[in-house]
Amino acid sequence: MDMEIESCEPIDMEESTPNPAHREPPSIRRLDEAVVNRIAAGEVIQRPVSAVKELIENSIDAGSTSISVLVKDGGLKLIQVSDDGHGIRYEDLPILCERHTTSKLSKFEDLLSIKSMGFRGEALASMTYVGHVTVTTITKGQLHGYRATYKDGVMENEPKACAAVKGTQIMIENLFYNMAARRKSLQNSADDYPKIVDLICRFAIHHTNVNFSCRKHGAARADVNSVATSSRLDAIRSVYGVSVAQNLLSIEASDDDPSNSVFEMDGFISNSNYAAKKITMVLFINDRLVECGALKRAIEIIYAATLPKASKPFIYMSIKLPPEHIDVNVHPTKREVSLLNQEVIIEKIQSVLESKLRNSNESRTFQEQKVPVRKMVRTDSQDPAGRLHAYLQVKPSSQLQGTSSLASVRSSIRQRRNPRETADLTSIQELTREIDSSCHSELLDIVGNCSYIGMADDVFALLQHNTHLYLANVVNLSKELMYQQVLRRFAHFSAIQLSDPAPLPDLIMLALKEQDLDSEGNENDDLKEKIAEMNTELIKQRAEMLEEYFGIYVDQNGNLSRLPIVLDQYTPDMDRVPELILCLGNDVNWDDEKICFQTIAAAIGNFYAFNPPLLPNPSGDGLQFYKKVPSTTSEDGNASGSADDSKEEEIEQELLSEAESAWSQREWSIQHVLFPSMRLFLKPPTSMATNGTFVKVASLEKLYKIFERC
Repeated sequence: MDMEIESCEPIDMEESTPNPAHREPPSIRRLDEAVVNRIAAGEVIQRPVSAVKELIENSIDAGSTSISVLVKDGGLKLIQVSDDGHGIRYEDLPILCERHTTSKLSKFEDLLSIKSMGFRGEALASMTYVGHVTVTTITKGQLHGYRATYKDGVMENEPKACAAVKGTQIMIENLFYNMAARRKSLQNSADDYPKIVDLICRFAIHHTNVNFSCRKHGAARADVNSVATSSRLDAIRSVYGVSVAQNLLSIEASDDDPSNSVFEMDGFISNSNYAAKKITMVLFINDRLVECGALKRAIEIIYAATLPKASKPFIYMSIKLPPEHIDVNVHPTKREVSLLNQEVIIEKIQSVLESKLRNSNESRTFQEQKVPVRKMVRTDSQDPAGRLHAYLQVKPSSQLQGTSSLASVRSSIRQRRNPRETADLTSIQELTREIDSSCHSELLDIVGNCSYIGMADDVFALLQHNTHLYLANVVNLSKELMYQQVLRRFAHFSAIQLSDPAPLPDLIMLALKEQDLDSEGNENDDLKEKIAEMNTELIKQRAEMLEEYFGIYVDQNGNLSRLPIVLDQYTPDMDRVPELILCLGNDVNWDDEKICFQTIAAAIGNFYAFNPPLLPNPSGDGLQFYKKVPSTTSEDGNASGSADDSKEEEIEQELLSEAESAWSQREWSIQHVLFPSMRLFLKPPTSMATNGTFVKVASLEKLYKIFERC
């Protein structure tokens, strides 16, 4: 078949397919110095917390014993770091913020033995390229200090004389004002302030000879306020709280073989009793706060293999190496370092950790025991069978055993918890303000300075304040204390772990049947089951909020496995767990945020309160409860003989022993846990002055005068 072919122009292959080899190469130009410095600044100061870290390290290098940090808007509007170090000489102020100006080294070989935190001379320079920097400083012997401002590495004006306190204050305003994309991304992301607080907490537990404080601009109190101490464990207790410190094991490892590895390591690791959502690893190498991914992964592997049910661990480690065995110049922010024989060092540390964990037998779990179904529910108030206590045994923490001294318990109680973040929710702030505004000043003085005398009965304790004697209702006092503590620890709870999850429907049924003691039939069982089902679904829907804010963990199947620790050193009465779960389902108003938090805090407070044990007090008339009921008829149907009547009634010894233990433990806890905690934390509301919580029963002065007249 004939085909017509249209004529066409020849195709120029060079024009249609560009060949890079034939293109003119672009010329290489020297970047403008301002661009170079801006790029370098972006690498060193990645976000506000990076600037804080650099400034704190400079303060430590200056020999400071006190460092305070002030932050506004997560550090974007203001970062102010003040110290009492040796200050900056007036002659050095003009070049202070130029790149690569430093007092730490003069030649490259100095890097081989560098011991200071900073050394490159890039941190302050970088800050001036991304923010407005003001430095106020005074050196020893000067009558006044000097203030200078810096921009783009250059001092803008001559330093001005000003009043100043010992040391240096560096203020950075409007961070990333000229980097719109980064500033906007930081404004849209989570606030950097929690990261800054966490950073300062890490420095505080290592540099124990330095006082650290950190607060938000405009806040009345600091979120970190550590005091210099000689004890590392005390520092951890002060910063991270008693619940962390009491669950730590000391650890040491070392090697001095030059052909293998040379290092020394000491620190603390958490035991199986510690519970957290994520690992906390604080690592210092040659006193430098760094990260080591390989070591962190090795530790996580050890915990997963040794303690399969354990939560993420808390780790503090300080490793010392010869300076020539470490390269600190591998990361712009000095966040990472390179170690000689790193694999060998990690392997040795891993071995020591594994041995320490396996040898640790500390436990704080609730072991489930199989019991007959008839004991699962108590329908008779006089029958102890069916109490939750019957199948959940509490192994108390070692702090409550006789092996611990009373002094150590009291010491740990005195340590105030200092959470790394504060609750910024308006509703929580309003509730805490209400506690403060309704505090009764006279009762506050009584609670803070009273002496515990003893229990007058099952509910009232006898106190002495000055020359007056009072009866105080410990149930009311403990409920209020726990309620206030729940609000103070909002979103910062440690956990009580149940060894086996408890189904919510079963717990709610226990509570419902406990309330309906007079019911003899099963006609209401369908209604109870419906209530249990509805409340279970409601709590499951709110499970995420309950876990995040109140430390109550309920899985997607409706099983309870964790409860919050409200007061350190005290384990609540687990018999009352069903009542707590029922309250969460029935009594909480989930539609109003403030009322919701208030009612949940009240429910947890009631659960934690020092209520009398469910078993009657075996002293006095309560002993009748533990006597066996004698047989009233003989085998032939006649009444028992007089010989039987003359026998002393037998006692349920096992039940009696359990009751005596529960009541004595409660009284010990009231004296050594409740009252010391009340002195520290409780702010008695005005209502306690009139509702019978406090009753004045005697004045020792009047009694003394009566005795004198007699």
